[in-house]
Amino acid sequence: MRGMSAYSRRQFFTGASAAAAGAALALADTRFASAAARDRAVAASAARAVRTGGTTLEQVAAPTGSGPYKRLRSGPGWPLVVRTDLAPAASARDDRRTALASFVQFTDLHLADTESPVRFEFLAPHLDSAHRPQEVLTVRGASSLVERVNALSGGPWTGRPFSLVMATGDNTDNHELIELDWYLSVMSGGRVTPNSGDPARYEGVQNSGNAAFWHPESSFRDAYKGRGFPEIPRFLSAAGSSFTAPGLRTPWYSTVGNHDDSIEGTLPDLGLLHSLYTGDRKLEGCDQAEAAKLADALRKDPAQAVLRLAKLLENSGPVRRVTPDARRAPFTPKEFAAAHLDPKYTGPGPVGHGFTASAADSGKLYYTFPVADGVLGISLDTTNPAGWADGSVGTAQLKWLESVLQSHSGHWYDADGHVVKGGPAGQLVVVFSHHTSTSMGNLLPNPHHPFEKRHDGNALVALLQRFPNVVAWVNGHTHENRITAHGHAVPERAFWEINTASHVDYPQHARIVEIADNGDGTLSLFTTLVESAAPYDTDFSDTSEAGLAALYRELSYNDPYATPDKKIGAPADHNTELLLTKPRG
Repeated sequence: MRGMSAYSRRQFFTGASAAAAGAALALADTRFASAAARDRAVAASAARAVRTGGTTLEQVAAPTGSGPYKRLRSGPGWPLVVRTDLAPAASARDDRRTALASFVQFTDLHLADTESPVRFEFLAPHLDSAHRPQEVLTVRGASSLVERVNALSGGPWTGRPFSLVMATGDNTDNHELIELDWYLSVMSGGRVTPNSGDPARYEGVQNSGNAAFWHPESSFRDAYKGRGFPEIPRFLSAAGSSFTAPGLRTPWYSTVGNHDDSIEGTLPDLGLLHSLYTGDRKLEGCDQAEAAKLADALRKDPAQAVLRLAKLLENSGPVRRVTPDARRAPFTPKEFAAAHLDPKYTGPGPVGHGFTASAADSGKLYYTFPVADGVLGISLDTTNPAGWADGSVGTAQLKWLESVLQSHSGHWYDADGHVVKGGPAGQLVVVFSHHTSTSMGNLLPNPHHPFEKRHDGNALVALLQRFPNVVAWVNGHTHENRITAHGHAVPERAFWEINTASHVDYPQHARIVEIADNGDGTLSLFTTLVESAAPYDTDFSDTSEAGLAALYRELSYNDPYATPDKKIGAPADHNTELLLTKPRG
């Protein structure tokens, strides 16, 4: 590795032959026949790395215990999986490699105001995202993730320092101004109080007396304690207390997600529920049959969901009086951009974190930015203001994207597959969005531009494949780790789609992405998952910052409505080397 002679691979794995390393790595794409096979694969990975510390190459949270509530501990790391779906892997490429870029992706932080009247936790049996037992700790969990990135000196495969962190949407949970303040403060650093309403007490479902929810501070026998959840004195008061977030030491950018744009990430924000956001009535339950109908409407018919919700509020079930808070008001796209421009949130920069004064005036939340010399980043807005969780893009944005790609490409292909000559050799391009190619089927008309056509994920894939310098599409939304090869008959028209799990649901991952030129006509994209800086072991009497961050992870694993095994993904979606044909010219 050029410029990395101080880190000999022999420091990690003495005497390993190339054949042995290759055999071990071949096992990495299975669930491992034995612990010995896994250990050989991990050792072979370490032999190629500059460093593995602080990443899932070194260690990974692992459940232990036989009861319904599992404790977490430090488990063996995950090895590198070499994926040759799109290009072959030549030998000796490690010694020829030149690092081009190194950055970190955060996604789906979901910093949540759990005391908000516009949350419908009673839908959790039907919508797993409606309530999570760990969600009062989202702000502290995100800050612990920032601590982890600050402690890393660079990418594990090239050693190159990170040029930026990109948060790919759902930075807030319910697009409230107070949640946006928490997010911006965690990213830039500063004093944070993750509490709303009455500053002296918690006013949410976790001390409501409703047995459907976990009541951590009392001996009340709720459904969660029946599953082994602990009693933790002072848990809620500690979770809502003030602390100083260190903030990233690396420049950072934001991409917008559906939870940053819509009510509960699903309902269109047409101004109908603003008084509910800032009011004093919190609906904490309803008939289960009606809850099932509302949940179904949220998935399939946002307009019907609004009507059902209004009816529920008129003929309410259990309603709690909470302290009203004007800071809970939902923000608009223009306000989202403007908040990023506030000098108190500049941190390590850049000013606006991707958004400009023009974005604050127009509400257009898509932009370009430099990832590294010769590498361009493009952040898209794939949210649909008409509602539903899934996304799409409008014609105006799709045309803008095409024009940006043309202006940064040495050549490209037209819709019929003919080569079109551009200017000088183009930059490599990494596209960022919240939604994935498979979650962009929401073609409802945008209520603000009702006559503009919407385009799905297939249309975006087809456009990106026309530009050989597009090497990756990095996204979130699904809360799952999944890496997809988008191939093409012309090898240079292929690219990788890198989808990363959320930091609210287990496994609570972020991802390092490194781009390197192998000097043989191929590129390598290395992806490495990282966890927060929280310790793996938890202590139910420890409500310190580190103790709460550790509980955040463990509680997320035990969420009864979650599916952690699905969200973790397969080994080929974890720590990978993704080979790609280098674009010519």
